[in-house]
Amino acid sequence: MTTPQILSFAVTFVMMAAFVWGRYRYDLVAAVALLLAVAVGIVPFDEAFSGFSDDIVIIVGSALLVSAGIARSGIMEAAIKRFAPKLSGVRSQLALLVIVVTILSAFVKNIGALAIMIPIAFQFARRSNISPSIFLMPMAFGSLLGGLMTQVGTSPNIVVSRVREELIGTAFTMFDFTPVGAAIAAAGTIFLLFFYWLLPVREKHGGSLNEALDIKNYLTEARIVADSTVLGKTVADLMKLAGGDAIVTSILRNRTMRMTPLPDVVLKVDDILLLEGDPEALDRLVSQGRLSVTGDRGGGDDTTNEMVAIEAVIGESSSLIGWTAQRLALYDRFNVNLLAVSRRGERLDRRLAAVELRLGDVVVLRGSAARMPEILRELGCLPLAERAILLGSVRKGIVPVVVLALAMVATAFGLLPVSVAFFAAAVAIVLFKVIPLRDVYQSLDGPILVMLAVLIPVSDSLRSTGATGVVAGELARLGTLLPASGALTLILVAAMAVTPFLNNAATVLVMAPIAAEFASDLGYRPEPFLMAVAIGAGCDFLTPIGHQCNTLVMGPGGYRFSDYPRLGLPLSFLVVIVAVPMLMIVWPMN
Repeated sequence: MTTPQILSFAVTFVMMAAFVWGRYRYDLVAAVALLLAVAVGIVPFDEAFSGFSDDIVIIVGSALLVSAGIARSGIMEAAIKRFAPKLSGVRSQLALLVIVVTILSAFVKNIGALAIMIPIAFQFARRSNISPSIFLMPMAFGSLLGGLMTQVGTSPNIVVSRVREELIGTAFTMFDFTPVGAAIAAAGTIFLLFFYWLLPVREKHGGSLNEALDIKNYLTEARIVADSTVLGKTVADLMKLAGGDAIVTSILRNRTMRMTPLPDVVLKVDDILLLEGDPEALDRLVSQGRLSVTGDRGGGDDTTNEMVAIEAVIGESSSLIGWTAQRLALYDRFNVNLLAVSRRGERLDRRLAAVELRLGDVVVLRGSAARMPEILRELGCLPLAERAILLGSVRKGIVPVVVLALAMVATAFGLLPVSVAFFAAAVAIVLFKVIPLRDVYQSLDGPILVMLAVLIPVSDSLRSTGATGVVAGELARLGTLLPASGALTLILVAAMAVTPFLNNAATVLVMAPIAAEFASDLGYRPEPFLMAVAIGAGCDFLTPIGHQCNTLVMGPGGYRFSDYPRLGLPLSFLVVIVAVPMLMIVWPMN
């Protein structure tokens, strides 16, 4: 081997060891690896930051934003209530998520299918009071398995079809991949459903502070209006939307008559409901029930006077202490609305405007984003950690789902590249105000995107220095000593081993010609070997960097680099065990 090849292997080995060690965050490890690669000369100066313009970075960032838009819309929560209202077991929830993602991924880009289902995973996690990390990695792996079933399911299948056409003049067709791919997907799905416990339970980075606040007893009030979805229905029907995390404490009818909120009480126009519960549950009640938050009298959600809901604590010198919102004329004097109040250890049973505020109360105030810091200082309130308080905010319903569907249709029919389609979808999400401008960059996972961008030139050094060619030559020599099944296994495993360091399409471009020549030298037909390359390139279960689906769930799931092989290594063995005999049956070697 040449010196550059040795250096490329050395940098890659050190980087992978640091990832597995887990002492430093993955984006810092990747950045140091890039600097080291530049320092030893295997990455040229002018290519050091080429990864920041790579399509994968754009695809992952855009998918994160689109997925956040779908989650904010509440449409997936409504779908759960309609189609899976009693699905409460972890395994049954996981089965629904993995199976749907797997099937969708056969016909649309797997990252798009995954983006659709991530908000549902978070909803299931909240309902079952478990970490979303239990769901997200199995879903990502399911999306990779589903992509094996058709020609359009994943990029390696498309690339290997082109390679076959160049070699023998006939490309693989849409469903040539289905017999072997479906067998692998079925076996892999069963494995994920029964062995998901191999994953350690993780929490998303930065989530512990929000949990430490433990604010669960907000009081708010809302009005039944003419277009409320619960008009004419009972209190029990309304409570189903909250999933047990909020209650109706009282009903005011005709402004004076206070009613006990018995489950069979029928809701009428202009009823005022006093609601108490978790902020997210209150938000679901208001948004899905189409209720009017009675404390919210102010402006819209426009670009010149963007409205924001802020969670704040009443401090020692606050002018709110001892006053009610009504007596203080909070909206008239400060142009802010009091949306909710929380008081630790005490249940509030009066109307929101009549609650006498105390030191330490937590309030949700809605007003102009530009003026809110000044208002909080004037009121003597301290803003809490940044949390998504959506109560009283404007929703766009079906818009984000339509936007994502259009993006996936455009990619499925070849009208747009995946990167352009998803970037356009992300821009549309912002233009249609599905996500306010102030929240756009909070929806992007900066460490993940930085890690991807700086790793691309590092991993490409294996190709540019010829290190991958050295490995391929050694494989060819070893293959002459093996039987047919062993030779096929060797190519499949080699493709699996290479794809974490190259993107999956690049893996096919490097490995497919080697596999075809390898088959010719041994007197075998090229089809099973080309299929083996496509399967290996599409099955990166060992790292978060080999495929954008794995990268997409790393931040939301709070995963570490070393978590992936815990579930992915046995799944990789299973893929090899199922794929090799199926390939030999469906695609005869001679």
